[in-house]
Amino acid sequence: MKQKLTWKIWILIIVLVLSLLAIFGMPPTFFEKGVLVSEVEANSTIFESGLRPGMIIIEINTKEILTIEDYYKEIDTFVGNETKKLEIKTKNLEIINLFSSEILNQVLVKEIPTSNIKMGLDLAGGARGIIQAEDITLSSSDAGELAEVIENRLNVYGVTDVKVFSISDLEGNNYVKIEIAGASPEDLERLISEQGKFEAKIGNETVFEGGKDKGVTSVTRSGQQTVIEGCLENPSGGFYSNFRFGIFLSEDAATKHAEITGALGENIESPGYLSETLDLYLDDKLVDSLLISEGLKGRVTTQIQISGSGQGETCEDAEETAASEMKNLQTVLITGSLPYKLEIVKLDTISSALGDEFTKTILLAGLVALLVVSLIILIKYRKLKSVIAVLITSISEVIIILGIASLIEWNLDLPSIAGILATIGTGLDSQIIILDEALSSKFLNIKQRLKRAFSIILGAYSTAVVALLPLWLAGAGLLKGFAFTTIIGITAGVLITRPAFSDMVKRIEK
Repeated sequence: MKQKLTWKIWILIIVLVLSLLAIFGMPPTFFEKGVLVSEVEANSTIFESGLRPGMIIIEINTKEILTIEDYYKEIDTFVGNETKKLEIKTKNLEIINLFSSEILNQVLVKEIPTSNIKMGLDLAGGARGIIQAEDITLSSSDAGELAEVIENRLNVYGVTDVKVFSISDLEGNNYVKIEIAGASPEDLERLISEQGKFEAKIGNETVFEGGKDKGVTSVTRSGQQTVIEGCLENPSGGFYSNFRFGIFLSEDAATKHAEITGALGENIESPGYLSETLDLYLDDKLVDSLLISEGLKGRVTTQIQISGSGQGETCEDAEETAASEMKNLQTVLITGSLPYKLEIVKLDTISSALGDEFTKTILLAGLVALLVVSLIILIKYRKLKSVIAVLITSISEVIIILGIASLIEWNLDLPSIAGILATIGTGLDSQIIILDEALSSKFLNIKQRLKRAFSIILGAYSTAVVALLPLWLAGAGLLKGFAFTTIIGITAGVLITRPAFSDMVKRIEK
């Protein structure tokens, strides 16, 4: 009589399918045609027209774009012809009436990734820096806020594939780690050193600058003064949601604000507001323009209400966009309030060629090791089905790890690959324990023997997790990838793959 698949095996199958969907998407990303926009210069004409990083260009002037070569071949036909118009079609929108010279200088593209797996700098190449505040000891909250500020500022410059996060070492020192794919250490150093100039202008006059000693004393980030209103339907389609929050100015900044607004008239297009906007600049780049309420005309007030909006196709999208825009704006406004002069502790160049070569070598070594272990298992137990079950289980664990990494957008680096290999090793240990117990004492039934095997596996799992947790915080975060990947892998093994493997062994024994 043919045996049915157990629920544990069905769970493994379902998780594998979901993992493959997370890795390749639906429809699979390797079927996508076109080129991926990786960078767009902020405040450029094409940026204002709607082109954003992450969009896929599929046509230029009705010519289908399938590869990078097609893209540059079509763009090159416009070189030297400044009067010829350029029309770009993406999967999201159409941009027309642009000159080709603009896109050449303002847009960078790359091939569409064949999967959703994100590679870290060790594999993709780029620059990595660890920075700290000069002459100041940062607390963990200070480091987190500084990381948020730096990331927001880099995003203002249209820098993509950037990771900024706070880290700490075993001595309790806090740092900020910055990783930028495709950049050199000089580019990273320049971007960091250029950050720090924040201005608010009305017309051509500066009202205040960032920093407690230059205007902004504090920014409201919670409470009744921080509000995201319900969404409204946009006449042009979709929905929009308004937000507002308060900022506090110094007396000098409030006085200057009153002098400038006292000379302004009413905004004809937007009744209830003044004729000029409050323009926010970060390092001379326009971040946002805010309407000024008519009630603030000529008034000396240290508290100003900042408002804005977010748009989306649904109410939920509009509210999420509004919350994100408000958070970014609050971060920009509070930027100058952090009186930190940054100091670069470490600056590295990561070669993608080195990463590719290492990845191929280590994956080949892992495959050879898996095959050798499978051969030993075949010689010892003389059961081909057991070897096949071991291979299926080990490969499943790798697929599940990659699926989870794709789902949470975890960057796989060389330590993460080492974590995958460690997971395969611990998985093989567990599977051999299960096989040994299944074929051992005849005084216990198969269920009791496998239960005894799992008590050993759970003990080893607990020991491994306890040993890996300190690595999560150690070495200024450099071992975090190894620890995280290994914990994810062995946890998935204990909960999903090894129970399924035990049921496979039961079927084989029967």
